[in-house]
Amino acid sequence: MINLNNLLHNLKLQLSAQLPEAINTAFEESIHDLKKQRIGESAHKPGDNLPSFTLPNTKGELINSDQLLLENDKLIIAFFRGGWCPYCNLELKALHDVLPQIKAKKAALVAISPQLIEKSVSMSADNPFTFDILWDKNNKYAKELNIAFDLQASVVLYYQQLGIHLGEYNGSEENSLPIPAVFVMDKNKTVTFSFIDADYTERVNIEELLNSL
Repeated sequence: MINLNNLLHNLKLQLSAQLPEAINTAFEESIHDLKKQRIGESAHKPGDNLPSFTLPNTKGELINSDQLLLENDKLIIAFFRGGWCPYCNLELKALHDVLPQIKAKKAALVAISPQLIEKSVSMSADNPFTFDILWDKNNKYAKELNIAFDLQASVVLYYQQLGIHLGEYNGSEENSLPIPAVFVMDKNKTVTFSFIDADYTERVNIEELLNSL
């Protein structure tokens, strides 16, 4: 099994070496600010019930969580910021690699992002994921789960300097993003496992996720 934590650590070192000190500092301060605001602390935890969703996938099909739970024992929901985020891409690839193990445990996996469907289509062309990637317009569902936040204006400017224009990716004037979060829910819509972290460089432990199934 790929060690996602090692890959994330190496990526962080690589990006920190490439980016100007001012940008690195701004990104660190942004994470610190989100933690200070306690973003994600009111999100759903094990034992809570998750609301249902119906969201479009990259084929324009509407995917309903209740239907997925009729066909599977559990459902994994992984929120990611967008295809522009290298940390998100590593996590999605790691989830894709263990999809056979997930299915063997009679579970389904979906990934949810605020990015436009065409952006997810482009991302999937480069990385042919075999699970549904869903569009959460304006982070409506993420907001229901209390894992959405507004990116600080100063950081938005740095993103734009790096060629990341959230308005173009998300088709919205909002600079709203979900924090990294993974939920597992059972047929009763009860959360049986969750990973929530305001630090986008931290991601779910794949082995712990599999064991939770």
